[in-house]
Amino acid sequence: MSSQIWIDADATPKKIKEILFKAAERRPIKLTFVANVYTNAPRRSNIVIKVVPKGIDKADDYIAEQAVSGELVVTADIPLAARCVENGADVLTPRGRALNRNNMAPILSARNFNEELRNAGLSTGGPPPFSPKDIQQFANALDRWIQKQSRRR
Repeated sequence: MSSQIWIDADATPKKIKEILFKAAERRPIKLTFVANVYTNAPRRSNIVIKVVPKGIDKADDYIAEQAVSGELVVTADIPLAARCVENGADVLTPRGRALNRNNMAPILSARNFNEELRNAGLSTGGPPPFSPKDIQQFANALDRWIQKQSRRR
């Protein structure tokens, strides 16, 4: 039985996709990239590209409907992460932060607060630039998740 990883492909950085491709080459992991447009990926039986109809949150809705307990979702989209955590899935951000039932509520609350500030015209700044440290943190967090899955089998 292989582990399933769902990737919010529209917003996942290329370097993170490359880490996922390498993981799928070495281990029995099924990757499903979900996006509104086709994304390039190696041609392998365990890598799937799912193109959903264009529209707001169509890819998010698909992932949230599919991801279940024991599976991993890779996304920076906090509302999507909250939906997936509610379904029992594990979530990793592209920066390597694990989101779960223990930390999801305050993260979602902070995201919503910042969204309100932005909508009111107040600048909240964005995330810092994506860095090599972020890439390493993601790789480490992914490896920990894969190891945890291996012990469950």
